[in-house]
Amino acid sequence: MLKPLFSSGARVKLLKIFLLNPDEEFFIRELTRKLDEQINSIRRELDNLKKIGLLKSRVRNRKKYFHVNKDFLIFNELRDIFVKAGTNDEQMGRAISKMGEVHFLLLSGKFVNKPSSVDLLLVGEVDKKKLQKYLDEKVKGKKDIKFTIISKKDFLYRLECHDKFVKEILAGEGNMVLINKLKKELGKLLK
Repeated sequence: MLKPLFSSGARVKLLKIFLLNPDEEFFIRELTRKLDEQINSIRRELDNLKKIGLLKSRVRNRKKYFHVNKDFLIFNELRDIFVKAGTNDEQMGRAISKMGEVHFLLLSGKFVNKPSSVDLLLVGEVDKKKLQKYLDEKVKGKKDIKFTIISKKDFLYRLECHDKFVKEILAGEGNMVLINKLKKELGKLLK
């Protein structure tokens, strides 16, 4: 949704991480890992954002850390845009959770602009037809969303067996977990 408003995907990711975490600071290598972007594009976009005054930097322990400039002229307005964009995902999570028993909901693929075998992974029990209808009607700009519904028992079994599909989707950079009622189980199985 935001990418057309800004010039690059890397910049949108940087804006999101800085604007939604205004009290944190990050160094370049940390950002490349978190955002799954090339170091050169991260460096370039950090320099661009610093030149316009949105970011500030400081050196600590021989590392250059960047943080958002809360005094930037349109800081609050930009932050509001990113909060509202994230709210759409939260609304979707709430709507889907009302369709049945949802233990875990992860967005991938088209939702995070990354290639993936599935766009939405749901662990629990919901009516597939209701979910398909909701996705067709309510999720704007995303056509032909591929989703997978797995029972809690099957999902945990697949994790224990180191199932390739489940491991890859959980490890996918940029994937967003909207609902996670399996924190304890996942913590034990992903050690």
